[in-house]
Amino acid sequence: MKATINDVAKEAGVSIKTVSRVMNNEASVRQLTRDKVQAVVERLNYRPNLAARNLAGTKSYSVAYIYDNPNAYYIIDMQKGILSACKQQGFELLIHPCDSKNEDITQEVINMIKQSRIAGLVLTPPLSEMPEFVKSLLALDVKIVRIMSGDVAPDDLCPCVMVNDRDAAQTITQHLIDLGHRDIAFIAGDAQHMSTIERYKGYRKALKESNIAFDKSLLIEGEYSFDSGVSGANQLLSADNKDTRPTAIFSCNDEIAAGALFAARLMGVAIPDSLSIVGFENSPFSRQTWPKLTTADQPNDQIAEDATNILLGLVRKQKNPVTVSQYVPELIVRDSSAKHLSQP
Repeated sequence: MKATINDVAKEAGVSIKTVSRVMNNEASVRQLTRDKVQAVVERLNYRPNLAARNLAGTKSYSVAYIYDNPNAYYIIDMQKGILSACKQQGFELLIHPCDSKNEDITQEVINMIKQSRIAGLVLTPPLSEMPEFVKSLLALDVKIVRIMSGDVAPDDLCPCVMVNDRDAAQTITQHLIDLGHRDIAFIAGDAQHMSTIERYKGYRKALKESNIAFDKSLLIEGEYSFDSGVSGANQLLSADNKDTRPTAIFSCNDEIAAGALFAARLMGVAIPDSLSIVGFENSPFSRQTWPKLTTADQPNDQIAEDATNILLGLVRKQKNPVTVSQYVPELIVRDSSAKHLSQP
């Protein structure tokens, strides 16, 4: 038979209210009492009914992850990190995909918050990068933590976990330059994502600091998708461009890079002997290609977990919630990048 809160209270020799305070991680409970109750909870394998708790009380124990992103691996990693934090602190997670380009997006999310009694939100790009949208949600007295691209928060609306795409993109571009590449193409992701802009800035900065002239013909607009990588590579490697073909391609994420690699191999281009291709994020795409992709490791699950812990600290009104200033994705060198043939 499933253990109840009454069973825990009786076994621990405390009141039901005390058990509830422990399960809600309230600071007013003495550590000795907390340890005693937690020991009984584990022994009885007690699991509170979070849905019932939400309905019964005036306090919400649900947070929401709202996203608009075509990258399934990114979404899965984010959900994994948010769920990890929620489970540790006794919160439920509501997942709400949406279309950020929808004119009614703000009202859609406002209705969801009101109907589901949400205590807090984790926002990822591009929604986290829409200040007027964020302001409208904050007006509902709901807590928000944003995951954003950049090295510093753009404003003080609410806490942010920053991903320093610019520095990481500069590092990965410099890796190609150090291998002797000068004609380095850039296949962009979605224009409305700040990560695209930041990664492009890092790419341009690396070129500038190595005195390499920027060639606009090597810049391809795209989306964060495999098909965009295929299309971009076809454009860069077409017979019409044989005199200006790149020797390396920086892809704005691993999915784009996988598409570019696929297209290049269909055209008979040897990777990495004739063309180096790099990605970004270290998603499963980077390890499922042949050869495996050089990339920048972006620990999305950990980023999401840290953001959620900050959020739950705000919801619980803790005085010193854990904060994270920024992550800088780290270069991972694999087999898709190599020295340019003209180099010794």
